[in-house]
Amino acid sequence: MWAGRAVLWALIVVIVVNGVRAPFERFTRQSAPAGTAPAVSESGFPTTQGTSFAIQFAAVYLNFDGARPQERAGRLAPYLPEGAEAQFGWDGFGRMSAGAVQPYGVEVVDADNAVVTLTYQSSDRRQLLSVPVYYDRAAERFVVSGRPGILPAPEPANLPPKAAPDRDGTAERELRTPLEDFFKAYAAGDTASLQRYADAGVTLEGLDGAFTFMALKELVVPLAGGTTREVTATVVWGVPSGPTPSPDSTAPDPGQVGGKLEQAYLLTMVKQGDKWFVKDIRGAHRSVG
Repeated sequence: MWAGRAVLWALIVVIVVNGVRAPFERFTRQSAPAGTAPAVSESGFPTTQGTSFAIQFAAVYLNFDGARPQERAGRLAPYLPEGAEAQFGWDGFGRMSAGAVQPYGVEVVDADNAVVTLTYQSSDRRQLLSVPVYYDRAAERFVVSGRPGILPAPEPANLPPKAAPDRDGTAERELRTPLEDFFKAYAAGDTASLQRYADAGVTLEGLDGAFTFMALKELVVPLAGGTTREVTATVVWGVPSGPTPSPDSTAPDPGQVGGKLEQAYLLTMVKQGDKWFVKDIRGAHRSVG
């Protein structure tokens, strides 16, 4: 009997403790500020914050001009350890320009050290930059811990050929004129006109005049039947020109002449009666051929 009473009281204590602890834990989780905890690797290195720090450093490090060396030195200072050379390996001559700096990978050495690899574009070259980074856990700060290294970026992958689908010529002829009108409205961002081409319950937004419609170059409708089709359209947009050249210009600047840009879209089309309506528009899949 005493053993049974002891078990019963132990069970009551466990229930009471859990009942008090659960709402307390929910309250503390809800009151904690969202998005403050950095993403960390298994070793504890904060990879997200470390990568952001390395990207900012690379945007300064990879751009220099011998005519303005002090400007670069001042911008580099927030990333370098105390006592580091102001130009961090550059002799102050020459010129380099780089952009499109993006994360490529992180090699975590331990909880305080990692090598962040970035990809960047300089002239017609795509290359990598490895940046060693140290994390001061107590101060929650980063610093570049050694000389970066420029590496060649991987070559583009070999794209295997893809067979073209069997095409529905009848549907392509039916869709050409309605889609030409649709893309004219899509380029202009004409909401009222767009809704005339939209399927029931679908709201479409256009490009708001950023481009003009030039031509529907190609339209591919797979032979598979049905009232719903996945249609690939290659559209030629008109690209706006630059400012009007001055009257004394001797030769036209290509940037001041309107251009053309071909782009591909995948549209989900729905046929109702004898008319086709757009249910969805998005970027197309890979090209055929």
